[in-house]
Amino acid sequence: MIKQFSFSNVLALLVLLALLASCNRSSKVEVKDTSGMHQATEAEIEKLVEQFILAEPGSTIKIPAGYFELSTQLLINKVNDLTIKGAGMEETILSFKNLRAGGEGMKVIGDNILLEDFSVHDAPGDGLKTQHCNGITMRRVNATWTNGDKSKNGTYALYPVQCTNVVMDQCTASHSRDAGIYVGQSKNIVVKNCTAFGNVAGIEIENSSNAEVYNNKVYDNAGGVLVFNLPRLPMADGERTKVYNNEIINNNHINFAVPISEGPNGNTVTMIPPGSGVILLAAKNVEIYNNKIEGNKTVGVAIANYHITEFPIDTENGWSPYSRDIYIHDNEFKRPLALPDMSKDLGKLIAAKNAHGVGKTQDILYDGFFDDNISKDISTNPMNICVKEEEAADLLFTRFDLRNGLDGLKAYKDLSPFTCEHPVQTDVKAISSL
Repeated sequence: MIKQFSFSNVLALLVLLALLASCNRSSKVEVKDTSGMHQATEAEIEKLVEQFILAEPGSTIKIPAGYFELSTQLLINKVNDLTIKGAGMEETILSFKNLRAGGEGMKVIGDNILLEDFSVHDAPGDGLKTQHCNGITMRRVNATWTNGDKSKNGTYALYPVQCTNVVMDQCTASHSRDAGIYVGQSKNIVVKNCTAFGNVAGIEIENSSNAEVYNNKVYDNAGGVLVFNLPRLPMADGERTKVYNNEIINNNHINFAVPISEGPNGNTVTMIPPGSGVILLAAKNVEIYNNKIEGNKTVGVAIANYHITEFPIDTENGWSPYSRDIYIHDNEFKRPLALPDMSKDLGKLIAAKNAHGVGKTQDILYDGFFDDNISKDISTNPMNICVKEEEAADLLFTRFDLRNGLDGLKAYKDLSPFTCEHPVQTDVKAISSL
């Protein structure tokens, strides 16, 4: 990120006011009272574990109503055409708070898998992970943590990775220290009718292609919806994502992510400033429209290039650090009466150096990095960044020029180079009705 901010006494005053306002940041963990539920006996737990061990292709694992306190992972490894079905998200709870070995609470590998009507609580790592699946549907599945110290929670709540044909419908994800709903390195994705709250990131589509994210409620996260492409992953640049008809509201939660010291990239989610509605990072062919983007105190939509992380840029496997072919239109923006976040560098930059005045929440922010091999002049819009909002006259838009660092920092409010259209073509008809 951009370092060494010194914006005079004005910034110092903003920091003080932000600290005073921080008491309003939500950190409450909503815990379901399970005391009145049937507590599964040792024999019932052993039977459940045995069902997973002995699962055969084409079978159904039925998990009855009750609270199951497990001390082992539930693992399905290369079993196809399988259904795992509980009695309902509130009726069947699988608790992994006593799990001593293994990262995930439940992990599933196989094709044509249906998971529905249960909850996963307190896994030491990811709540529910599916990997290398062709045809995975999660319907009415909940994953959460009930710990007081949220920084000790697991990384991802619901986590399909390296999958094809992914449907997540009516799911709930909360209190993860990275992303609640995370779909990574996957193709053909629908995330619909879901709820994500209390996470660092609500919904994240990362290095994935042909995705639609719609009719979701995303609130009380540090960042609402993320579309990222990160380097050095097996699937390089994901593209073609639509984010529409969502409620992305009041994502002002503290960022409680713990940085990962291993690896050259660190952990990008730690950089998200609380109060971020939508963040695009090195994103390609993304269309954001018909969303309610309200009450996010730092920025409604941020278009960022990987340069802003200050991590090494490695174009191996054709990965590109630039966001390009972005189309933002017909959204409803409502700025809150609050100061932008001051806990992260990007939030400080937005608060102190935007083009509309100190302390102004921005509806749309563009960090202004572009590929000068395409053009030497950003006014030609070389990365094809397009914004067409009906209330453009009232829109707070800032385009930064950060290529020369803070010493040469400039901020512009002129939207005219970016008033274009770029509809994104996706095709998820085969899976959207599942």
